[in-house]
Amino acid sequence: MYLNFAIEINRNLMLKTQKFSLKDHLFNEVKVKKLAKDIKTVYPEFQEKKFVKVVVGKFPQLELMQRIAHISTMLRQYLPPDYLQALAVLVASLPAPCDPTKSDDDFGEFIYAPYGHFVSEYGCEKRYLKQSLTAIKEITQRFSCEWAIRNYLNTFSKETLAELKKWTKDPHYHVRRLVSEGTRPNLPWAKKVSITSVDTLPLLELLYTDKTRYVTRSVANHLNDIAKGHPSLVVETLKRWQVSGKQNETEMKFILKHSLRTLVKQGNKDALALLGYGSTKVSLELFVIKTPKVKIGEVLEFSCVLQSTDKTPQDFIVDYIIDFKKANGTHAQKVHKLKATHLKPKEKVTLTKKHPLRVMTTRTLYPGEHKVTLQVNGKLFDTHNFLLY
Repeated sequence: MYLNFAIEINRNLMLKTQKFSLKDHLFNEVKVKKLAKDIKTVYPEFQEKKFVKVVVGKFPQLELMQRIAHISTMLRQYLPPDYLQALAVLVASLPAPCDPTKSDDDFGEFIYAPYGHFVSEYGCEKRYLKQSLTAIKEITQRFSCEWAIRNYLNTFSKETLAELKKWTKDPHYHVRRLVSEGTRPNLPWAKKVSITSVDTLPLLELLYTDKTRYVTRSVANHLNDIAKGHPSLVVETLKRWQVSGKQNETEMKFILKHSLRTLVKQGNKDALALLGYGSTKVSLELFVIKTPKVKIGEVLEFSCVLQSTDKTPQDFIVDYIIDFKKANGTHAQKVHKLKATHLKPKEKVTLTKKHPLRVMTTRTLYPGEHKVTLQVNGKLFDTHNFLLY
């Protein structure tokens, strides 16, 4: 969720003439003052000005996640020393929940992430369990507590899972989504959880029929996480869901596609067949690298002709795999989407691609020989080399 949120913020708000800072957009003096004012309203003893000063004063030294922890620490210092009293103040100071009539793309306010952190850090004790879980349910309606719930899943697994099962029927879709998102095996930026798919699949069984895309996307992301270690389990689960008829066809197709995206890239035949990409009766012709030498920062361009050799119309999904050279001389593969197409018998389609090889923060590009391979419905075809310099 947070990565998608960051991308959306950058897309909409970045100015060409000014470097955009996500951490400063999400955590700044204006938002901290608003937070402090709301707390002061319900807790008159709150030292509003001092709180703002100590919080904002340290921001220049802190990255985004560190700012969340810092605000949480300062809340602990300036709120009543008794945890339950402090928690009551935080819950009372919350604004109205995110609009319950929406169905997607309502991220809430990032400034309330420290509230979840507060409950995770200071309230994960047996004596506070009931009140803390109730608070998480409230806070997540303003901003997701998917990180915060994980401490409770690790420390009080049985009790927390029982509560999450109740939340699958909650009227607010942010609460229902938390059940899936907070229990994901590979939740970005989050600590690992000790529970397994044996614990979480029963929850997903209650959520895949949800009418809200925000929830079903989380269910699909959760299944995609599980698929990385247990592909057969995910394929069989989705087969059962598909024939159950409990989810409408359009949404079920979305869940299938989004859940199986990693397995599709890996060429998993069962996953591809479930999506309708079973045939490998196809020929690949005229695969040409149009830019055999590519300067870092420029574009790799290639084309090919795909022809179905099947006797009936078939769906095909075409991927291309780039073998990126690493610092030690070995290569690391990255799978990219090229085209999903429907072909009649003997029908041909020409595919072209321009892949930018710009400098990225997530991968260092090294000069030398690289490779690109085409894959159709999981079957590997031709490989060509190109030189990056």
